Amino acid sequence: MLSRGAFSQLDTGASPTLEELTEALHFSLGDGRIWLNDQRMLLMQSQVLGRLRQEIIEAFGVEVAKGIFMRVGYMQGVRDAELIQKRFPGQDLTHALAAGPRMHTLEGFVKVTTKQFRFDGEKGTYYGEFLWHDSSEAEEHVSYHGLSNEGVCWMQTGYPIGYTSTLFGRTVIFREIECAGMGAPHCYVIGQNAEEWGDDAPERAYLGLQWNRSTRRRSRAAEQENPKEDLRKEGSETKPANGQVIGVSASFLRARLLVEKVADTEATVLLVGESGVGKELFSQQLHHLSARASGPFVPINCAAIPENLVESELFGVEKGAFTGAVVSRAGYFERASGGTIFLDEIATLAYAAQGKLLRAIQERQIQRVGGGKTVPVDVRVVAACNVDLAEEVKAGRFRQDLYFRLCVFPITIPPLRERRDDIPFLVEHFLRLFRDRHRRSCGALTRRAMDALLAYDFPGNIRELQNLIERGVIFAEPGDQIDVQHMFQGQEGSPVFPQMLTRDGRIQPRSAYDQNGGNGAVKPILSPNDLAVAEQELYRQALKQAGGNVSSAARILGISRAKLDYRLRKIGQDSS
Repeated sequence: MLSRGAFSQLDTGASPTLEELTEALHFSLGDGRIWLNDQRMLLMQSQVLGRLRQEIIEAFGVEVAKGIFMRVGYMQGVRDAELIQKRFPGQDLTHALAAGPRMHTLEGFVKVTTKQFRFDGEKGTYYGEFLWHDSSEAEEHVSYHGLSNEGVCWMQTGYPIGYTSTLFGRTVIFREIECAGMGAPHCYVIGQNAEEWGDDAPERAYLGLQWNRSTRRRSRAAEQENPKEDLRKEGSETKPANGQVIGVSASFLRARLLVEKVADTEATVLLVGESGVGKELFSQQLHHLSARASGPFVPINCAAIPENLVESELFGVEKGAFTGAVVSRAGYFERASGGTIFLDEIATLAYAAQGKLLRAIQERQIQRVGGGKTVPVDVRVVAACNVDLAEEVKAGRFRQDLYFRLCVFPITIPPLRERRDDIPFLVEHFLRLFRDRHRRSCGALTRRAMDALLAYDFPGNIRELQNLIERGVIFAEPGDQIDVQHMFQGQEGSPVFPQMLTRDGRIQPRSAYDQNGGNGAVKPILSPNDLAVAEQELYRQALKQAGGNVSSAARILGISRAKLDYRLRKIGQDSS
């Protein structure tokens, strides 16, 4: 790969040309599919996308809509960058970057003209200028809202961010300096390193790098204090130090908006959701967005505190209060003074301890075990549970008065199976995380592996997805893509192949897990030991169903012909 390059160095008509890229576009009219190399594409009227955009603006506001569409464009750019790397593996970085505007043009959203770009891999710098003509996104925005006072091509701006950042290996942010949606004859776009835009770069927030500018400032201060600690691990959940949360699904955005709504108040918040959905991460973000951000954030797993130690752990102990209390010690409430205390699994507290907790929340003061005086505490309480507290109250296991004290502002965090649109974003995040952590150089997920994740119900939610990706990164060979067998080891009862064989030997798409006896338990169709045999049979049956036509068999399987040729040769099957 060249360490330096510029658009001016390329010959006119440098490969890959628009014609060469067009050759990767195939219409499989018989089965209703359109392929761009090995990626399935869709034809959709621009007006439909415009109407969807309008409804999202009306439902969630302009800022949320910006974030959603910029992320969609970002992922499109990432996928196209991966396509160029696969189809033209011998191309240097200059040619690969030059293919981006052609890919963007091919897909029909805008016509892109490259004015210039240059990069220096050693210094890690990039700068580019482009013109966009006839932007469909600008046309749809003007048709609904008239002329705007700022750029409106949100999805198209996300595209080059994803494409260029993927190829260059560093975040490059593009921004419209002029936009057809503002009345300009065309859109004029500049791209440069993220840090060159300074703190005033809302694109970071739209792409999930942060929630707001103040969070970025705090995360930078933390990095300066401890530059080596860019990740932290609590319990079994790994998270970036700045409390990054990732998602574009409607249910996720609703939860995030509620957190933003209540963050700058002093209200007690109750986070409700299944185990592994990221309740602690949401509580951290709530703290970082609040006026208490400079104060401590103290997380407590109530289930981990022995019943006889709850009072001393929460409220502290004076010297000599009981055998072994050789020194006075502050409890969690005192340590959290001026900040936020997060009470996870609150429903596990014993009934007696619930009463003492209620008093502390109501009176904003505590009394240490063995102490004779009260200690004022200025804390904001955020609680979390993975059960229905109202049902716990009815069953007599949870105090009603404490329930109403905690349930001032409840926020439901959706399980991962209800936010499947977020899975690709989470996968990308965890891949970067674990490649760096484990010093691995594996590729992205295969299409089959991603389909398997999208079909899986994730009883362990995000924590389970995280574990699957970490396992895949470790198992996959350097340079190879992560496939199903690298992630699923059988005990998850997961999909093995998104496309399975029917009893008569035909191939049909199906969910690769069956409900076992109607009790909700998931039973694997194939064990890991059957994978090799099943894979060989899958390819043979695809060829049989396609009448020996390798290209048709590849389309049935949802992979490229080149991949199928390679795999057939690997199992000793003649593809000629």
